[in-house]
Amino acid sequence: MMKRHWLTTLLVFSLLLNVGVLGAVGYQAWQSGAWPGQRADDKHDHLAKYLNLNAEQRQHWREKEAKFLQEMEADWEAVRIHRERMIRQIFSQQPDLAAIEADRAAISSLQEKQQRHVIAQLMEEQRILDATQREALAGLLIQQKPAGSLEERLHGH
Repeated sequence: MMKRHWLTTLLVFSLLLNVGVLGAVGYQAWQSGAWPGQRADDKHDHLAKYLNLNAEQRQHWREKEAKFLQEMEADWEAVRIHRERMIRQIFSQQPDLAAIEADRAAISSLQEKQQRHVIAQLMEEQRILDATQREALAGLLIQQKPAGSLEERLHGH
């Protein structure tokens, strides 16, 4: 049976993973059009219409978005690798606390980097938009709800 310490440790790691990552995941999916059943171009066109972007704004938006998504994808792959390794270590016969901490620290660093990327991207986008468009995009982002945590998914809350 898992000791209470390990359960608490797992909960803390899960919270760290979910809180920082889920916001960026949702933003990336929304930006890339990765919602189920929707192509990226359709999502971009829907957002462009919602924000009432002109042709020049659409072009600048697409250019900025492409670079952003490439950078985020590389970080997501690195997070995935560290997360998998950390989970496997946590559930191994003899978990190595130093290895777990190293992966946790790497994930935390990557999440911080992703958050900086998201903020930089939003700053680039706000430069492209006029005041009304900025207000509309801010409202849309504020309305987004983060996906449930691992605990909520595992325990049905």
